[in-house]
Amino acid sequence: MAHARSLLFAVYWAAWTTLFLAPLAVFLLSGSPQRPIRRATRLWARGILGGLRRIVGLRYVEEGRQHLPAEPCLIVANHQSAWETLAFLVLVPDVAIVAKRELLAIPVVGWFLRRSPMIVIDRANGTQALRTMIDGGRAAVAAGRSILIFPEGTRGAIGEPLRFKRGVELLYGRLGLPVVPVALNSGLFWPGGAATRSGTVVVSYLAALAPGLPTAEFLHGTEGAIDRELDRWRPGGAAGLGAA
Repeated sequence: MAHARSLLFAVYWAAWTTLFLAPLAVFLLSGSPQRPIRRATRLWARGILGGLRRIVGLRYVEEGRQHLPAEPCLIVANHQSAWETLAFLVLVPDVAIVAKRELLAIPVVGWFLRRSPMIVIDRANGTQALRTMIDGGRAAVAAGRSILIFPEGTRGAIGEPLRFKRGVELLYGRLGLPVVPVALNSGLFWPGGAATRSGTVVVSYLAALAPGLPTAEFLHGTEGAIDRELDRWRPGGAAGLGAA
């Protein structure tokens, strides 16, 4: 049954995305205005989350949302699934996501993401990727937008210890923003390359860290907080909201 639901959701994803070809053409003719494109991107993401809820039975809950400040901040989250990449477009409107260049290859969706705009980096070119990330981060903050980064660099299994790759500490140091760590258990329901499963994804916003901390303290505070929160859903940990 789960496999059949996943196939039906894939059909829905394609059909829903195709509907955005018409607005894409309109935006092209009108000079690709950022705010309308951003609104359309959020509408697309809401439709995908709605399809997951109705077709697959995959819902989500937020915990600790009061930790998100009103002003721009740096959101640091673990990465287990495609779910959080699209969900944060809804959870944090106008967020600028640090995204790998390969994401833009997705038909239609990639066009919208590039022009929202996201902070697109080429992971194969480390030095240039860091420069792009910092410059893009500064531009986003100047526009009043928060920034989201998945510092693992790629999706990880929920049972693996969290390990940040180089770059997030530079972004933190250069931007001078408060940091909100976020732990997600999306990999329990939509692991890479596998069928989606029913259940409830938990998005846990943790206590914010102040700007200006020493690098070691920042890394320990963010990586450690997320890793400890993930223990809720790891084998032998305290059970979170599980599959239906």
